[in-house]
Amino acid sequence: MKLHPFVGAVSALRFENCFNPYSDRCEVHDHLDAPRRRAEALSAMLRNAMREPVDAIWIGRDLGYRGGRRTGLALTDDVHIEQHAKRWNFVAERPTVGAAVAERTAAVIWSILNKIDARIFLWNVFPLHPHEPGDQFSNRQHNAKERRAGEELLQELIRSLKPARIIAIGNDATAAANRIADAVPVICVRHPSYGGQTQFLAQISELYGNPSDTRSLF
Repeated sequence: MKLHPFVGAVSALRFENCFNPYSDRCEVHDHLDAPRRRAEALSAMLRNAMREPVDAIWIGRDLGYRGGRRTGLALTDDVHIEQHAKRWNFVAERPTVGAAVAERTAAVIWSILNKIDARIFLWNVFPLHPHEPGDQFSNRQHNAKERRAGEELLQELIRSLKPARIIAIGNDATAAANRIADAVPVICVRHPSYGGQTQFLAQISELYGNPSDTRSLF
């Protein structure tokens, strides 16, 4: 499969103490062709998303080591990779070996996303996995240089998908979205981590017409 130019641009990003899932291979957890699998999945998703209007881009902060680092899909862990692919009508090969690894944030996101019938594209301000020096299996917040690179790509994604709105998950995503979204409405919701799960689910339920009784999700 020929990669979408946007995926080529993301694949070319290089920063210290960052794992690029579209060009880097984890020697511990990845199949030999894992970068190809992740890049092709993102390309297929983008092409399908561009065919019809997108309701919203949900934006997180950056990829986590238990989620997007492994799958190459924002806010998505091994457990939900097939569901993510199904939403965009393609088949994804899991890039990682061994038992599927779950991520708490992804579990909360998908518990409500699976109950919403809308064209929702998931992304992050910084599309790579930033980690602490010497510890690839850790998470850190992206720095200013990384943020600027991520925001340039996010601007391009918004221009390409033309979403009706942006749902920014957490304060960092909200600040970035407000800097670059131009005329696209930005709606801030609580990040589901650190005690924010209940508020996040309630806010998303209100935005999408109460798709479920969030009290029964966990």
